[in-house]
Amino acid sequence: MVAVNEVLRVLCVEDSPTDAKLVIHELKRLGRPIESERVETAEAMAEALSRARWDLVLSDWSMPAFRGDAALAVLKAASLDVPFIIVSGTVGEEHAVDAMRAGAHDYVLKGQLSRLVPAVERELREHALRAAHREEARRRRQAESHFDRLFRSGIGGITILSADGTIVEANDTFLAMLGYDRAALDARQLDWRALTPSDWRELADRAFAEVERGGTKLPYEKEFFHKDGRRVPVTVGLARLDDGRVLTMVTDLSERKAAEVQALSLQEQLRQSQKMEAIGRLAGGIAHDFNNLLSVVLSYSEMLLADLRPGDPLAEDVAEIFRAGSRAADLTRQLLLFSRQQVVEPKLLDLDTVLGGLDKMLRRIVGEDVALTTNSNGSLDLVRIDPGSLEQVVMNLVVNARDAMPTGGKLTIETANVTLDAAYLATHHGAALGPHVMLSVTDTGSGMDARTKSRIFEPFFTTKSLAKGTGLGLSTVLGIIQQAGGTVWVYSEPGLGTSFKVYLPKAEGESAAPRPAPVVESLRGSETILLVEDEDQVRDVARTILERHGYTIIEADSAEVALSLLPQVSQPIHLLLSDVVLPGMSGAELAKQIALLRPETRILCMCGYTDDAAVRHGVVDAELAYLQKPLTVELLARKVREVLDDSTPRRA
Repeated sequence: MVAVNEVLRVLCVEDSPTDAKLVIHELKRLGRPIESERVETAEAMAEALSRARWDLVLSDWSMPAFRGDAALAVLKAASLDVPFIIVSGTVGEEHAVDAMRAGAHDYVLKGQLSRLVPAVERELREHALRAAHREEARRRRQAESHFDRLFRSGIGGITILSADGTIVEANDTFLAMLGYDRAALDARQLDWRALTPSDWRELADRAFAEVERGGTKLPYEKEFFHKDGRRVPVTVGLARLDDGRVLTMVTDLSERKAAEVQALSLQEQLRQSQKMEAIGRLAGGIAHDFNNLLSVVLSYSEMLLADLRPGDPLAEDVAEIFRAGSRAADLTRQLLLFSRQQVVEPKLLDLDTVLGGLDKMLRRIVGEDVALTTNSNGSLDLVRIDPGSLEQVVMNLVVNARDAMPTGGKLTIETANVTLDAAYLATHHGAALGPHVMLSVTDTGSGMDARTKSRIFEPFFTTKSLAKGTGLGLSTVLGIIQQAGGTVWVYSEPGLGTSFKVYLPKAEGESAAPRPAPVVESLRGSETILLVEDEDQVRDVARTILERHGYTIIEADSAEVALSLLPQVSQPIHLLLSDVVLPGMSGAELAKQIALLRPETRILCMCGYTDDAAVRHGVVDAELAYLQKPLTVELLARKVREVLDDSTPRRA
């Protein structure tokens, strides 16, 4: 509807100003404001049509220089849909018919102007309807164009389903998503229900019922069968079309689902790593306390054995105490390796050289029923790791592999230079980017399920009988490799064997020849030793051992007490034997103070665990001699003698 106060713009094609005024006056009966302009030539009409928007053209039929049919031609040339009504006093019936055929919408005789207003109202209404139809058609064409672009864009899968669920149209994206070609579509071989796995069909049926009721179904998740049989996770949105068919929008969720699985895997790896870290801290703390206790047990039992006469019935009992203490010391050593709290001496090593030195021993371990093969790609990069610890890693992995093949099998040890890239790091939490040396130990044994595999690095977890394993072998492997900056990954399936892959970062430099251990001819001495240890029992046993070997002992339970004693000691102090972790000042800091006050004094530090203490307190950085607890008589006496007899100049 046109508002009554909306201006009606009228173009009059009329050579008579008076007649034009009469026509406009008649139009005022419409009750609307009117703006008009009169033209009487083709040029003037064309100029007016191009200059302004007109709602109505009223034209005389017969003018001296311009006819009504010519005016119609000008209007058509301008490609304008404007109601054109002839208002003339001379048009006859024959000319009126010609005018209507030429495109005029109506004609009114000047003598019957009362017909003008109804004719104008009718034509304005019909013009509005034509405009609405054109707009609807334009919008339909635009929608079709947009849909066509969306259909071909590849943004998502689009299908149109018939009432029976047959896919009658689909874009290339949908077909590629499920592995079909257009020939299968044209042959009407694709059925929505048949493509839906049975466990999703009930949900799909409810979705179509919802479309029947409300016309649409918001996107929901389901799966389709791919042509190759695998399942494709998707989201599907549905809408009913006017002709009763159903339009679907399908989005492939494969990448998102894979990313979710990867994220869950990384979360599980992180959770496992955090759990192992917590266990490691606990293990380190336990090992520290045990090492102090074992120092007392081992040392006193060893001294008792030395004091007992040959054949004394107590000797075997004391020896059994010493053996049990030694086994406990081995366990604590493994706990420290697992918790990465063992002080080690990393060296530049060639993995193949280490394996070559172990070859005969490994073949004896695995036995004749296991075929051992060693493969190397040659020219390995060097790695930095403690040699003894690396040998322990190899031995533990080989022993585990042998135990997984009780009736024999194949064991393959392989080394290679590899580069860990971002793709590998994305699925292996804790790995480091860059060049590494890989050591893999692969067996054809019984393998492991996922639950067992998730726990194999936990200390004391074992699938072996109590007589065959402590559950510390693999936890030790993990601790050693992580302390060297590397990672360990295991691949295993029940019945298909197991492969452990150790990755050690490539190290720069050249490997050095091992430094020969000093030759100790006697464990006895007469030097003066400053002993600093805060644990009373450990200090007592260390003093007893050293005094039995001829040394003079000055003892203190803290660094501060030790420093306060120095002014009272006039004789030379040949050795400082100090625990690393002391209340207040650390053993390494005490060593620095002693080096300034008594430059001739040798330094030997000892500790039951490190918790990074040996590094944090400067023992390793200062290249100080180091003794790992638990103490035994021979271990302490030999190490003290080695440090005192070492001719290497001390580093200031």
